[in-house]
Amino acid sequence: MDDVLGLGPLLASTIRFATPLGFAALGGLFSERSGVVNIALEGMMLISAFAGVVGSYASGSALVGLATGLAAGLLIGLVHAAVSVSLQADQIISGTAINLLALGGTGFLMETVFGSGGTSPRVSAFDPVRIPGLADIPIIGEALFNQSVLVYLLYLLVPLTVFVLRRTRFGLRLRATGEVPEAVDTAGISVVRMRYAGVALSGMLAALGGVYLSMGVALSGMLAALGGVYLSMSLLSAFTENMTLGRGFIALAALIFGRWTPVGAIGAALLFGLAQALVVTRGSDVPIPQEFVAMFPYVLTIIALATFGGRAVAPAASGKPYRKE
Repeated sequence: MDDVLGLGPLLASTIRFATPLGFAALGGLFSERSGVVNIALEGMMLISAFAGVVGSYASGSALVGLATGLAAGLLIGLVHAAVSVSLQADQIISGTAINLLALGGTGFLMETVFGSGGTSPRVSAFDPVRIPGLADIPIIGEALFNQSVLVYLLYLLVPLTVFVLRRTRFGLRLRATGEVPEAVDTAGISVVRMRYAGVALSGMLAALGGVYLSMGVALSGMLAALGGVYLSMSLLSAFTENMTLGRGFIALAALIFGRWTPVGAIGAALLFGLAQALVVTRGSDVPIPQEFVAMFPYVLTIIALATFGGRAVAPAASGKPYRKE
């Protein structure tokens, strides 16, 4: 079957753009279901993207880069948990501080580690893996089943997250912690421990999104900000300063738009990924300045939040420090 409309490439680009959003949105889900607001997703992704490249650069192994990225995400998650849960500081301020630290810190470390700013040297990455048979399905096969191994990991994480939250004791306790922490405490379960677990998982999942951005795929259309002008370019399997470009905030919007559910969050991530894919694959066909075309994904995010954000009901204890009576 001929793909005369170019739906296959559009779907492939949608999945590639949606993957880092999906990882971060699932991460935010675990944190907020435990009662901790996590606007630090942007910073977690950025720091992990950098750590992954450093690990891959030093070892020559993408797997080592993945491990260092996950470790960085876990560390930042624990820092956010310590400040928000143990010290009971304002969760929004803690997340904002992490985002600012990530932006300035990775820029400084670029100079320290690689001797120059801008873009790091190219490193080993997770190249696309074609699944025989499934990849031969007309139109959708190449798009769905000729992707980075990290994309396949996201495919598995969505049903796994649904199962964990709905069918396991840990998931039940986590959700209860975000709704009625007093009842969880009364049952003899540590609210602090559950919130640490939620934020730690959040950091590691956001790290997967960051590692995907810097090491996930060798041939995909991405958006890079150069002098304020958005250009279509191939991913260089390298770290670029501020390469997340607000994706952590879009992932948070996807989480809210998806009403704090795994399937809803991934659906919203795919919607925002489609918006970015349309800019790359169809943007040049629109007879308006490309700077305005590049704004479309972010405008869609604002519209989605303004339209549906007020109707979505967050976990009852989200953002509220728990003080044991």
